[in-house]
Amino acid sequence: MTMPTALHADQARARLHELTVIDVRTPGEYAGGHLPGALNIPLDRLGRALPDIRDAAERGEILLVCASGARSENACRTLAEHGVRAATLVGGTGAWAAGGGDLERPAGNTRATWGMERQVRLTAGSVVLLGLALGEFAHPAFRLLSAGIAGGLVFSAVTDTCGMAAVLGKLPHNRPRAADLTATLARLRGN
Repeated sequence: MTMPTALHADQARARLHELTVIDVRTPGEYAGGHLPGALNIPLDRLGRALPDIRDAAERGEILLVCASGARSENACRTLAEHGVRAATLVGGTGAWAAGGGDLERPAGNTRATWGMERQVRLTAGSVVLLGLALGEFAHPAFRLLSAGIAGGLVFSAVTDTCGMAAVLGKLPHNRPRAADLTATLARLRGN
């Protein structure tokens, strides 16, 4: 059976045992809760993992997951450019959890990490407010901060990328420990 390019949470739940699930979020987001058995290969490390993902795709079907489905769609396109077929989870872990799906967390993980989309909204909104306030009370040139963020958000929407998310993903709270890509790839290989 050929896997569709997107699965809804109920479809994925019914087939979870036969899928190799790869979570492309940051290690911090992954630690906050992921699909059972999901492997963490952050989107920015996908290229390094490509040979092992290709081998896993030859053995079975790959499901890519993120918080909302946007990053996993980008990952699917990247893999497709390299001849690797994979599907994305429609609505990501948010839809999975909303549909009653369990999320695993590493042992001892008691703190919740905000999803990247929420972090971007907080940061963008804060910088816009700061630019407006400083522009009003300090110097009008500070309004350029707000204009810069607005331009960045438009660019992000048009290109379906997010530079702010890339920067925020490198902050310590989003990388509670570095993703152990070597160990993850060994698990992907079945070692």
